[in-house]
This record gives sequence, structure tokens and C-alpha cells, in this order.
Amino acid sequence: MATTEDTERAKGQAEAQLESIKEMVAAFNEAEQGSDAQEAAREAILEDALSVEIRSDWHHPGDDLELGHYRILLCTGGPAVQIIGSLGAYSEPDTAEIQYQDWFTEWETLELPDGAEEDLLTYARSFYFGE
Repeated sequence: MATTEDTERAKGQAEAQLESIKEMVAAFNEAEQGSDAQEAAREAILEDALSVEIRSDWHHPGDDLELGHYRILLCTGGPAVQIIGSLGAYSEPDTAEIQYQDWFTEWETLELPDGAEEDLLTYARSFYFGE
């Protein structure tokens, strides 16, 4: 059975992942547009995720499949952390939240400080979600 200590450990892992994301996004944003430094910062983001997945929304049989949601798994096991959100126009993330869980617990959403959702979106938009 999961304890409060397990949940706090998972929350701490999510906070650490968020801080790492903020640092990677800051490096990306501070680098000169199109420079080798910006490409290296983007590559660091791409190499950070364990997996990137997408799923579609409900649709009628025969309709074109439109992507609806994404998930970026950052770490797994106990604790696990993921970024989830919806995909908008051009299969680009338009929402982002970070979630955490430990063994035998439900996913919980981390309350984000001001500006953190924009960092999560910048991070998530570094990945390609198209067909």
C-alpha cells in the first residue's frame, strides 16, 4: 500500500524534473536563433525523454484520424513522471501538465508555478507529433 512518503517522493521527483526542464528551455531560449548552441540545447531536450506517445480522439469509422493527446514519459518506476496535454493545430501541443505517481498510486498533477506551463509547452513542442 502506498504511503504519504511515497507520494511526497514522487512529487519531489516531478519538481526535480520540472527544474531540469526549465534549465533546458532557458538554454534553448538564450541561444542565438539557428546557432549550434541552440541546436545542442534542442538535442538535449530530445534526448531527455524516455518515450513520446500520441493518441487520437473519438471519431467515426472511416474518418481521417486526428491526433488528440500526447504523453512524454520522463522517468518510470517508483516514482514516475510524465508530461501530458492536448494537440492542436498542426499536431502541436497546446496544453501541458506534469504528473507524477509512485507504485500503486494514481497519477497526480503537479501544481505549476507561474510561467512553468510555458516552459513545459516549449519543451513539448520540441518533439514531432505528426504522422
